[in-house]
Amino acid sequence: MPADKKGGRRPPLGSGRASPYDRPPVFSKAFQAQFDTLLHWRRDVRRFLRTPLPEGLVEELLSQAHMSPSVGNSQPWRFVLVESEERRRAVRESFLRANAKALASYDGERAAAYARLKLAGLDDAPVHIAVFCDEATGQGFGLGRHTMPEMLAYSVVCAISTLWLAARTRGIGLGWVSILEPEVVTEALQVERGWRLIAYLCLGYPQEEHSDPELERAHWQSRGDVLDRILKR
Repeated sequence: MPADKKGGRRPPLGSGRASPYDRPPVFSKAFQAQFDTLLHWRRDVRRFLRTPLPEGLVEELLSQAHMSPSVGNSQPWRFVLVESEERRRAVRESFLRANAKALASYDGERAAAYARLKLAGLDDAPVHIAVFCDEATGQGFGLGRHTMPEMLAYSVVCAISTLWLAARTRGIGLGWVSILEPEVVTEALQVERGWRLIAYLCLGYPQEEHSDPELERAHWQSRGDVLDRILKR
């Protein structure tokens, strides 16, 4: 029996018990407008307050992320809450090495612009979550991934996107740190064999709020027109 929002088990259709899941919802124009606003305000946050998050909120957000679709219902996401100072330090050191290499790959004005960017919230974010894909999972029996095995990783990205939006509805910012050494971070966290690092996330209350991406404000790269990314065949 599927779970309800409170973590219990909701009754199946036709059971005679009232449930908000008995019929598909009709989303109002007001809700649609709010959802559009949510998408506009979903930002990749880099500057966090050190204020702790309320107890149980992280688990609640991860429960919402767990409702994401996955290939073959494999649910391959594995969330690792990184709380150890020693392991956080190893991740930060990995970032510093990777960031230095990235900086060295640019020159001139682009290198100067890169050096000015704020690319990680590792020092201040109260919550660190490493998100892995369990590539050895047998759940789902391989459905939908024989010809596209990368669908497991794509499913994990879907869960991260859901987590991002869910966090934003609670006023929580999320930053995805991708300038890392995946093998080093994986080793530092001592996870199961067959787990592949997909994302290292920082969560916390933002120091500042913006509806436009930081990279646009820093004149690194503006958002293109969606019409330039739609093809018809």
